[in-house]
Amino acid sequence: MPAEQIKIALLGDVHANLPALEAVLSHAKKNGAAAFWNIGDFVGYGPFPDQVVKKTQKNKFISIIGNYDLKVLNFPKKDKKWRKKKHPLKWLAFKWAYDNLSDQSRKFLHTLPEQKILEVEDRRFLLVHASPASNEELLEPDTPQERLSDLMHLAESNHGDGLAAIIFGHSHQAFIRQVENTYFLNTGSVGRPDDGDPRAAYTLLQVHSKGIRCQHFRVEYDVDKAVAAIRQKGLPEAFAQMLIQGRDLETVLREMLE
Repeated sequence: MPAEQIKIALLGDVHANLPALEAVLSHAKKNGAAAFWNIGDFVGYGPFPDQVVKKTQKNKFISIIGNYDLKVLNFPKKDKKWRKKKHPLKWLAFKWAYDNLSDQSRKFLHTLPEQKILEVEDRRFLLVHASPASNEELLEPDTPQERLSDLMHLAESNHGDGLAAIIFGHSHQAFIRQVENTYFLNTGSVGRPDDGDPRAAYTLLQVHSKGIRCQHFRVEYDVDKAVAAIRQKGLPEAFAQMLIQGRDLETVLREMLE
């Protein structure tokens, strides 16, 4: 592929949804993706935690760790505390993900950084899970410009000036914002969309000799296969409804009670 036209698939928040990840992989490859950058949250709620980790390794993803991944890895230490303080279904999601990760996959996740600088064609990109300040900060399409500016300056103070883009996820909302010469690129969620659209989301970054472009995609995948696996493994119906509806757990639980 010509150096002036490198395509990179930006993705994350797979949340153990293997059918969604497979669909995104296929779609991105057909669209010329030469690399895959993953902003974390491999696991959580979905029925395929170990398979998702191994799939990213097999396909040579460049990955960082997400906040949910960290919580799952810390589950043995936090079990008693979380059993008392967290919603029972959230506690169960942490426990099930931990119990269904192989030792090999746990060790791999432990090796991943929380932030990473990558360079393409003399342009520097910062991967974070949620924001340069925190792996749990929600950056959304309407986040104030002043906050994004503060985060850009923080990122530059930690990683150097001249960032072409800060790539992140966590809020499960794909969007693009610009602060001076730096783009904030939210990849959207592969495996657990929250916007009412069940389709998987990812972003294709194109690096040119004169600049960068990116395009958000929504990809159909076999939702029924993922839902069937959730039910087969005895996970709560709310987890299945999250995928069917493309909604977060709180919204699903509220609707189930109505």
